[in-house]
Amino acid sequence: MVDTFFYLTVAAMLFTIGAVGLLVRRNPLVMFMCVELMLNAVNLTFVSFGRELGDLSGQLAVFFVLVVAAAEVVVGLAIIVAIMRRRPDITADDVSVLRG
Repeated sequence: MVDTFFYLTVAAMLFTIGAVGLLVRRNPLVMFMCVELMLNAVNLTFVSFGRELGDLSGQLAVFFVLVVAAAEVVVGLAIIVAIMRRRPDITADDVSVLRG
């Protein structure tokens, strides 16, 4: 039987990988994927605590996080693709592109 500690360790490693990737990489698309990795690590934590407590509130929280993440993907990816079409060599430091 797999213990809850194993799931929390995996979630902590996923969150750490996402946070390091977010801080190190400058490509907006890779940064976006790192944020999604961090959200999935939090979802794993919610599910593991819900399983440990024998409550469905962990799965309910994951449902709402996934809904927000889906909306984020739609809006964020559209903005990133629109910017990268105009300037393919853009980095996260070039935020001035968004100014009018």
